[in-house]
Amino acid sequence: MVKLARRMETLPPYLFAALDERRRAVEARGVEVISLGIGDPDLPSIPAAVEAVQREAARAVNHRYPRYDGLLAFREALARHYLRRFGVMLDPERETLTVIGSKEGLAHLIWAYVEPGDVVLSPDPAYPVYAAHTGLAGGEIYPMPLRAERGFLPDLSAIPEDVAKRAKLLFLNYPNNPTGATCDLAFLAEAVAYCSRHGILLVHDAAYVEMTLEGEPAHSVLEVEGAKDVAVEFYSLSKPFNMTGWRLGAAVGNREAIGALGRVKNNTDSGQWHAVQYAGAAALDGDPGAFFAQMNAIYRARRDRLCQGLHAIGWQVPVPKATFYIWAPVPGGDDQGFAANLLEAGVAVVPGSGYGAMGEGYVRLCLTVSEEAIDRVLERLAALHPSPFPR
Repeated sequence: MVKLARRMETLPPYLFAALDERRRAVEARGVEVISLGIGDPDLPSIPAAVEAVQREAARAVNHRYPRYDGLLAFREALARHYLRRFGVMLDPERETLTVIGSKEGLAHLIWAYVEPGDVVLSPDPAYPVYAAHTGLAGGEIYPMPLRAERGFLPDLSAIPEDVAKRAKLLFLNYPNNPTGATCDLAFLAEAVAYCSRHGILLVHDAAYVEMTLEGEPAHSVLEVEGAKDVAVEFYSLSKPFNMTGWRLGAAVGNREAIGALGRVKNNTDSGQWHAVQYAGAAALDGDPGAFFAQMNAIYRARRDRLCQGLHAIGWQVPVPKATFYIWAPVPGGDDQGFAANLLEAGVAVVPGSGYGAMGEGYVRLCLTVSEEAIDRVLERLAALHPSPFPR
């Protein structure tokens, strides 16, 4: 057998692939599993996108290779959306780039900047892709703890000066996965100032920026004056537009970073199908605010139903202000064992330790199931014996 590259030693099994395998094993024993695991919307994609892709799929011109940097019509629609939504002006040609879902873009940006020995400042807990590709590129993750007492915001002042000098990238993600936390514009301005002072590229993963359930709408980091000098942001159509399977997003902001990511992508993939990008343009230009409001109202109702039901059985989970995730402290603190027990009872959740050391003692629950399914989840949890929930 050919020996794998040493870099593979840094790469753990992908969290959600491993969880899917465990769920299938339980289902094979005849247990019906309701999954509160992966954040995959259960509702149809925005109608404007569906109508557009049906139309564009029939046009022969869209059956050829796509443009490497992305369809200009999509990037222009994205620039219009950023101006309407955030008051941010973008040059579609030089400050935007189509990516095949933000996961792909985030991973490839790391390869554009990180060399062996470089440091990447990453939240902990965090989306696993940040650490996985930093490790593959030979870089070193310096974790920035996200603690409940700080509202799950990292303390940038606690990063040692010698670490900051070696850092190439700083990842942020607000609204946050997995915690559901939000941040204000003042914190984003603090992060921009920090990265400017230390010569670090700020990478803001804005996959959930349209998914605020209460309070003021979430912000783009590019709203901060001077942010384009040090920041690139990833905007995703996956979650807010119910388009996870379409694989469409964009990198926006700093021109050098956009250009560097484009060079990696040009040598790696051939871009996203133009029909999908036309659909994305239609979604962005088709009054998405009304669609977001409708979806967020559904998730808010599901959140309230689940949180109230969990509180009633003795599990005191916090109520998130954004995303469709609940970041719940585990009774007893053993997130892996707790998740395994729930899976045997027919409820799949994500152990928090899969997101980093600071995730230990938590599980993530996702609101991408119907209210009827939520009621069945609550029934199964209430029937656990002995009950893990204090009364």
